[in-house]
Amino acid sequence: MKKYFAPSELIINEDGSVFHLHVRPEQMADKVILVGDPGRVPLVASHFDTVECDIQSREFRTMTGCYKGKRISVVSTGIGCDNIDIVMNELDALVNIDFNTREEKDELKSLEIVRVGTCGGLQPYTPVGTFVLSQKSIGFDGLLNFYAGRNEVCDLEFEKVFKEHMNWNPLLCAPYVIDADRELTDRIAGDGDCVKGVTIACGGFFGPQGRELRIPLADPTQNSKVESFEYNGFRITNFEMESSALAGLSRLLGHRATTVCMVIANRLIKEANTGYKNTIDNLIQLVVDRI
Repeated sequence: MKKYFAPSELIINEDGSVFHLHVRPEQMADKVILVGDPGRVPLVASHFDTVECDIQSREFRTMTGCYKGKRISVVSTGIGCDNIDIVMNELDALVNIDFNTREEKDELKSLEIVRVGTCGGLQPYTPVGTFVLSQKSIGFDGLLNFYAGRNEVCDLEFEKVFKEHMNWNPLLCAPYVIDADRELTDRIAGDGDCVKGVTIACGGFFGPQGRELRIPLADPTQNSKVESFEYNGFRITNFEMESSALAGLSRLLGHRATTVCMVIANRLIKEANTGYKNTIDNLIQLVVDRI
């Protein structure tokens, strides 16, 4: 018997679009680029040869078009893993649930998803301007812990070693370690254009990433422990706020995803570039070519 999704669980708007994104199934491509900033959506779409639609709802803006024969959708998620939870579940619903019958489709579709964003570098070899691909992500957000199958897709031994190294505070969400799709990561990386690394996805920009303004940190040594961590040749390369949820939910839903970010601040050497918006277009061009 097919699973039925009640109106309270899958909310469909009167125009046949999914609740938050306001996108209809026929408007979604199989190749998807995610960005945080709604203002970055038209920047990505400016590379397209044609544009089919431009839809905005809250922080979620979607444009679908064609680039060199490839149909691509670019969707803004806003900031944070909580928004990735909304976007990933609604993207999956758009392609794998029949909106007329509210039942799972007989043949499930696997989307190819690349998040393009910005991050803070944590190693000497990730200076400002570096493109970092999240080969693995460590989720400080706790999102994946709410879903069945979490242990089957995560790197449990990596998690164990990391928690021991960090002397993990039991008041915090249990961190999860998840791999991005290997083939997609290798394809986006190309021949040395990007540094492959381990990304920590945080539930906030300040305290969770070790930034201290007026409120003292619970663990002032967090970042030094993060920077010194090493396991099986892996070191933690950068902080951002979405990669773990994207990789984790994609694995559970059967999609293929990876995250690539441009370093706009290096926490180790205390440098930052607030004028990055002009140069991130180079990263966007790389992604639309390789997705």
